[in-house]
Amino acid sequence: MKDILEASATELSAAIHARKVAPSEVMAAWLAQVAAVNGAVNAIVSLRDPDALMAEARALDDAPPRGWLHGIPLPVKDLVATKGLCTTWGAPLYATHVPAKDDILAARMRAAGAIFPGKTNVPEWGQGSHSFNPVFGVTRNPYDLTRSAGGSSGGAAAALATRMAWVADGSDMMGSLRNPAGFCNVYGFRATWGLVPSDAEGDTYLSTLATEGPMARTIEDLARLLLVQAGENPEVPFPRAVPDLLSGIDRGVKGLRVGWLGDWGGAYAMEPGILDACEAGLKVLEDLGAVVDPLPPPFPAEKLWSSWVTLRAMLNAAGKRALAEDPAKRALTKPETLWEIEQGMGLSAQAVYEASVIRSRWHAHAARLFQRFDAVVLPTAQVWPFPADWRWPEEIAGRKMDTYHRWMEVVVPASLIGLPALSVPVGFSPEGLPCGMQIIGRSGDDAGVLAMGQAYHRATDWPARRPPLVAGAVSR
Repeated sequence: MKDILEASATELSAAIHARKVAPSEVMAAWLAQVAAVNGAVNAIVSLRDPDALMAEARALDDAPPRGWLHGIPLPVKDLVATKGLCTTWGAPLYATHVPAKDDILAARMRAAGAIFPGKTNVPEWGQGSHSFNPVFGVTRNPYDLTRSAGGSSGGAAAALATRMAWVADGSDMMGSLRNPAGFCNVYGFRATWGLVPSDAEGDTYLSTLATEGPMARTIEDLARLLLVQAGENPEVPFPRAVPDLLSGIDRGVKGLRVGWLGDWGGAYAMEPGILDACEAGLKVLEDLGAVVDPLPPPFPAEKLWSSWVTLRAMLNAAGKRALAEDPAKRALTKPETLWEIEQGMGLSAQAVYEASVIRSRWHAHAARLFQRFDAVVLPTAQVWPFPADWRWPEEIAGRKMDTYHRWMEVVVPASLIGLPALSVPVGFSPEGLPCGMQIIGRSGDDAGVLAMGQAYHRATDWPARRPPLVAGAVSR
């Protein structure tokens, strides 16, 4: 077997199950890597005691395997509650919070045999695609430590790129599985909404924008982690059957029709080079046999944005109102979160209804679009990884951004109606900064999207280009 850190999770799992590699060996390698690189990127937070981790791993050396993740260290995103392990949501209010039980996502990954050695860093409350907070500081891009790793799953993406994780969980309301994947040269998959269920807490009927999901350096690992995470939670509505994600994953893309949406007819401001990088990625799909056609905008971008910000603000205000109304909590809450709450508190029922109507019309339009195309493609982000000392990009190519998240508007078409969307790497800028593109499929066609990703990965394997700070880095 190749070096433990360079192995895929699939290869590592097979070696552990065959007793060719012991969990204690894996943990020792993981701890050494964290000691070597985490200080520079700040991806892993709330790190557990190394001696305790080694003891937990040794206890698994001779134990019967519990599941696919048996003995594999898996740092969990700091928006997911983990029993006995500090969970902060990046918020000073919860800086020392230790949950009494796992969220369902953590419970499923733990039941599959994963060891939770720490958490991956996030923005405060997961808001904004830049992972910085007052509790742990900023997560830096492994390919350029002066730049952002994205967010809200920035710690997860940076951990994958620096070989401090074999697979990672993330979550995505706007683009938080996809933006950091694009920024860090790895894969992030937002599954069809409902495939990965939420916990039965708060509202579970109206809250249909956010989902949790997998991140990885290979598509097969992505699919296998999704199979661990997916499956009905009978306590929440809108269940989805878990599809067969693996048997057809190597089917290829020959004859598939792909629509290229570019900058949505100029609606989405793009930094120079982003569209060119994505078109190079599309050329790979064409060389593999897919048919790529440029598409005009299928729906007004401004209507999508209006619907998005209204529904997002409604949910944020309803769920986080106490943060704005309690003076002590308000003083410890980031301004972007307060803005979301205040926007939502001023909404009328009619405004929310009209936003939902737009969402419904877009769903119908998209369904007709996918009668003609097997997938559509957009850039993953509208900018290259930006300076880590920024809060967010305030301007793109001379166009001012009017909110803290307008710069990532390109993810909204998939997020608004819960489509499966896979961020794949498409290469690097001349300065060495990574970029990604979204492969978006019809609702429920998660297996088809992953099969396209698999063909693309086999042809490119961009994640093999390791960051400069990883020992033994090679050029590609």
